[in-house]
Amino acid sequence: MLLLEAQKIKQSIKDRILLDIDHVQIHKKDRIGLVGKNGSGKTTLLNILAGKRKPDEGTVIHHTQMELLPQLKRTDTTKSGGEVTQEYINKALINDPDLLFADEPTTNLDAEHIEWLEKKLSQWKGAFVVVSHDRAFLDTLCTTIWEIDDGTIREYKGNYQDYAEQKKVERRKEQLAYETYEKKKKQLEEALKQKEKKAERATKTPKKVSKSEARITGAKPYFAKKQKKLQQTAKSIETRIEKLEKVDKVREYPPLKMNLPNEETFTDRIILRVQEASANIGERVLWNKASFHLRGGDKLAIIGSNGSGKTTLVKMIMNQTEGITVSAMKVGYFSQNLSIIDLKKSILDNVCEDSKHDETFIRTVLARLHFFKEDVNKPGDLLSGGERVKVALAKVFLSDINTLVLDEPTNYLDMEAVEALESLLKEYGGSVIFVSHDRRFIEQVATRILEIRNEELHLFEGTYQQYKQSYDGESRSANEDKRLVIETKITEVLSRLSIEPSEALEKEFQELLLEKKRLTN
Repeated sequence: MLLLEAQKIKQSIKDRILLDIDHVQIHKKDRIGLVGKNGSGKTTLLNILAGKRKPDEGTVIHHTQMELLPQLKRTDTTKSGGEVTQEYINKALINDPDLLFADEPTTNLDAEHIEWLEKKLSQWKGAFVVVSHDRAFLDTLCTTIWEIDDGTIREYKGNYQDYAEQKKVERRKEQLAYETYEKKKKQLEEALKQKEKKAERATKTPKKVSKSEARITGAKPYFAKKQKKLQQTAKSIETRIEKLEKVDKVREYPPLKMNLPNEETFTDRIILRVQEASANIGERVLWNKASFHLRGGDKLAIIGSNGSGKTTLVKMIMNQTEGITVSAMKVGYFSQNLSIIDLKKSILDNVCEDSKHDETFIRTVLARLHFFKEDVNKPGDLLSGGERVKVALAKVFLSDINTLVLDEPTNYLDMEAVEALESLLKEYGGSVIFVSHDRRFIEQVATRILEIRNEELHLFEGTYQQYKQSYDGESRSANEDKRLVIETKITEVLSRLSIEPSEALEKEFQELLLEKKRLTN
């Protein structure tokens, strides 16, 4: 069943064509993830498809009821960002539309509430188009990915991981095409050199031509004709080189090796000790006394629900409050406050001013974050939100430190930038302490997990994937125990009901059945 059809959609911003989409359709039960770089037009397209914005050209035909969950949500409230997001989600789903457009629905949600939303949408019977930078979210829910690139849409079947694999195949094909192009071009250039050399030698009388032959043919006309023919062949080869369809080289990035301060006294040694440290906000306990340590080279993810105290712990580490000591640790701190960027200076000047690395290395790191060549001269006041985040990250990353402390570093970054940051952090020889709700980012970067849960700090030695497997196993074991207890109680209540039935016992029996069903599910 066709729910929506859009044709010949064109949208410009100033002199730039933002969208130039020939034709898209959305059918019943479609689960579409919309991806693309910052500024590629994802939000604009959602608003056009939802009927909230009229395109410069083209038509959108709706065949059903729709709802739009907007990216920018109300701020005139005392509720937290996560609570506001949940409010919008509930309102949209209560209306039970056949087609939902959701723009960054996981914004400000902690991992628990993201999983709650995943469950809601996976059980939902309508179709949806969702914009999200949460790759795990797209993997769980989507069966199709739409990629916006240079204003057009390319469709990929499968979830985000399937899309990423297909992009890798495309990249390999591009690399093969480039190698074929370079080989052919080199062959033609070599042939051209040979012809030009022969043409040059054709002006001289060859030793094998006798005087009698030269008298018969006339030496000069003969060699002039020969030279002209060789020159024509060379010109033909030149034309073939010019007509070769140019193929750009696929960018490849060598691993980074950074010189870290105190490196000889740093790697694999304890650089941070937290001993019997606790935290409160007024009367409220964030966590009770706890102890843990960090070694040079560790990459520690701090996770927990909204309001559990993650940022509080980061600030305690930064301020070395009571119970926290550091050794050989030089810290660079990143938060969403981007005041470290001087908007009057260029990207390169911003990063250089606090770095001891040479300009070549700085440009290499900036290229990894997709600031290429002349991009680095772009002034700060012309940068988008996502670009400013990348510059701030580069500025901290390249300063004279050996430990990075990052508070929600992936906010406002497109997936390409998030994956670039992951790559940099995995290769980074120093320590990383970071707070994030991006499960895939945690999975890629963290070597240890610190969870704040039930007013306690729980340290897990291992990756996020190992932590989830361990946690799921514990949960399954605990649920199984509870289910056995419930079944015992059900047997007891049934026996009592058979002897002396009552409304109270019947109510208890029904409640036990519901609890058993919940634990089984």
